[in-house]
Formats: sequence, C-alpha cells, structure tokens
Amino acid sequence: MNRNYELLTLFADGGLMMYPLVICSLIGLGVILAKFWALWVAGRQTASLIEQVEEAAAAGRLDEAAAIAASTPGPAAAILVAGLRRMRNLRIQEGELEQVVSTTGTIELSFLERGLVILATIANVAPLMGFLGTVAGMILAFDSIATAGDVDPTTVAGGIKVALLTTAAGLTIAIPINIGYNFFVSRIDKLIVDMESSTQKILNIAWDLEREGKLRVMSG
Repeated sequence: MNRNYELLTLFADGGLMMYPLVICSLIGLGVILAKFWALWVAGRQTASLIEQVEEAAAAGRLDEAAAIAASTPGPAAAILVAGLRRMRNLRIQEGELEQVVSTTGTIELSFLERGLVILATIANVAPLMGFLGTVAGMILAFDSIATAGDVDPTTVAGGIKVALLTTAAGLTIAIPINIGYNFFVSRIDKLIVDMESSTQKILNIAWDLEREGKLRVMSG
C-alpha cells in the first residue's frame, strides 16, 4: 500500500506531462501484448504445415492440401491456400500463380507489420515528452529563483524534481518499447523467410504437376 502511495506521489509531482506519458505506456503495452500473441500464432506451426501440404500435394490431393493450409493460421498458410486453390482445377494461366502468391504475400506482410508504427512512434516520442517536461521543470525552477530573488535549494527543488521525474518516466517507457519493437522486427523477418519458403513450395508443386502432365499452364 505504501509503495502504491509513493508511485502516486511521484506521478503527481511529475506534473501535467506525466498524463500523456502514462497514456503512451498503456498504448505501448497493449500493442506489445497483442503483437506478441499474433506473431506467436502466425509462426508456431509453419514447419509441420509445409510438410503436410507437400505430402498431400505430391499425392495429387490438392483439395486436402488446401484444406490443411486453410485450417492453419499464419502468413505462410495463407500463401499456400491461395496457390493451391488456384491449382485445384489443374489449369492456370501463365504467370497467374506467381502473381497470386506475390499479392497474398504483400497483404500478409502488411498484417504482420501492423502496430509497429505505433511502437516506433512511442519509442521516439516518449523521451521527447520527458525532455519537454525537463524544460518545463527548469522553467519553474528559474521562475522560482526570479520570484524569490535569491538561489535557495528549497525554492528550486520542486522544478528540478519535475524535470528529473519526467525525464526518467520518458526513458522508462521508451527503453522496453524499443526492445519490443526490435524483437518484433526480428520475428517478422523470420516469418518472411517462412513466407518465401511457402512461395517456393507452391511453385515446386506446380512444376512437378506440370511435368507429370497433371497441371496445364495456358499461355496468354
């Protein structure tokens, strides 16, 4: 209880700039939790999915392969679904398959990157808000000196405290959010590799079917 009281006191002593900083921290926390869950779900079954789809497609069971991919969340699965559904009637236009998987990959990548702009903005803005609070606190300190007519530590202590608290709050928010942002970027890079693997797998399946005479590729 005492600790909660101390936190509330520090918040109150930080001045008005503490309110937008708290809002930034809440938004950042929400985005981090949602992004962590979304990326975990997107990449947890990719390896086994590609193996199952390849096995079903190699046996000529394209409907089954598409159903397996459709039942699995994630960008790699979406690319496999798009490609397999195009090949289901065993007849495609030349270049159609490449265009379909490329378009699907672009759409899925935009979903993966959703929210990163918010985290990057908070990571950049939170320290600036803290520095703005620092400037405001120093203005209060010098205003107190001007009003009192002399330099008394107790006179300027309030303004300096505001300056230090807002700076500390801004950095405390920005550091973990920046770490989270970099972590998500690395996870998305791994998922992009999985998407490229799925794209190549679809093309390999199409080439194998065409070589066996089971898939007809029509020009123009």
